[in-house]
Amino acid sequence: MACEGLISLPSARPVAELLDRLEAALAAKGITVFARIDHAAGAAAVGMPLRPTSVMIFGNPRAGTPLMQAEQRIGLDLPLRILAWEDAEDRSWLTYHDLDWLVRNHGIDPGTMPPVAAMMALLHGLASEAAG
Repeated sequence: MACEGLISLPSARPVAELLDRLEAALAAKGITVFARIDHAAGAAAVGMPLRPTSVMIFGNPRAGTPLMQAEQRIGLDLPLRILAWEDAEDRSWLTYHDLDWLVRNHGIDPGTMPPVAAMMALLHGLASEAAG
């Protein structure tokens, strides 16, 4: 299931619970949740089946702005997102960008950007907490 630039964590929790836990963890850290998009509900609205699939969009300008100051096009991939989804075997997953890969993909040297390591650690911690 490996896909370059993405990190996926398995979870025994259902997708809705994963997102609730993630939202609570974000709120506890003072991180703004901008949107929670239920792709499965959108598919159902047009009569198409889709296993549970939702994305949460969140961020903090103090962390993202230095990246956009270095390369504004990274704004296309900010704010951050985590996808919660269920595979064909009814396993739940959280998938998010590997920030080192993301910033390199936009031509930024991750070593020159102090926020990248902290953001990556925070992102992985939040996903692990929600999945755990």
